[in-house]
Amino acid sequence: MVIPIGPLPALPRRPVSSHKGSFGTALIVGGSRGMAGAVTLAGLAALRGGSGLVFVAAPENICPVIAAAEPSYLTVSLNEDSAGQLTMASLPAIQEQLDRCTAVGIGPGLGESQLLDQLIASLYAETPQSLVVDADALNALARQPEIIARHEGPRILTPHPGEMSRLAQTTTQDVQENRESLARVFAREHNCIVVLKGHGTVVSDGTRLFVNTTGNSGMATGGSGDVLTGLITSLLAQGMQPFEAAQLAVHVHGKAGDLAAEHFGKHGLIASDLPHYVAMALKDLET
Repeated sequence: MVIPIGPLPALPRRPVSSHKGSFGTALIVGGSRGMAGAVTLAGLAALRGGSGLVFVAAPENICPVIAAAEPSYLTVSLNEDSAGQLTMASLPAIQEQLDRCTAVGIGPGLGESQLLDQLIASLYAETPQSLVVDADALNALARQPEIIARHEGPRILTPHPGEMSRLAQTTTQDVQENRESLARVFAREHNCIVVLKGHGTVVSDGTRLFVNTTGNSGMATGGSGDVLTGLITSLLAQGMQPFEAAQLAVHVHGKAGDLAAEHFGKHGLIASDLPHYVAMALKDLET
């Protein structure tokens, strides 16, 4: 049975007596040599989403690039291999950082390797906080399908159709022809929330189903999904429940794209435009 979805959930409250600790701490893990932009966009979106503190954990050689892009988040330098990617040696530092965080996003710009697969498997299984899984981290799960249903805390998977086809071991055509049913069944069987991106992004926890109506074709550009990862992580960090955080983030992300397209047009819209308009979309929802 599919449970109908009513109005959008409300934004987290921001009482006048609040301080930065009142709005959670988000941790974004990602990046690799040549892919600093992905994790930077996710970190920016986490800030614009309202999290009180945002940490971006990445390979040490790209941390200066990430830090230079935005002074408002904090960076965590992690061990890397000769290819500029994270390894299992990064795990203790990430675990130490987890103690400070209320929600985690992993995947933007990570790259792919056997050691990364091991790192992602460990974090996916053992992280007690809500964990948003995107991009290369999804591909790592697809290579280890036996672990997807085994995890400690809530898990939100954010695949595009190609990534979903690998996770579900089917074709992209099958995904696109059965978006709602496939997302719902996969979420139920793996005890997770699926955010199947694309036109009419689908959010399901296996019972509830939400189909988004905001967004436009200008958002079909590299980095747009990284912004969504950061935004979902930010709302989770502020205490929203996982399904509601995913639902609201998808709506706001699409609305941000619509606002950006009004200014830049669909042809000229790029992912780095979106965090600014995320803030504008959230402003429209403030009460």
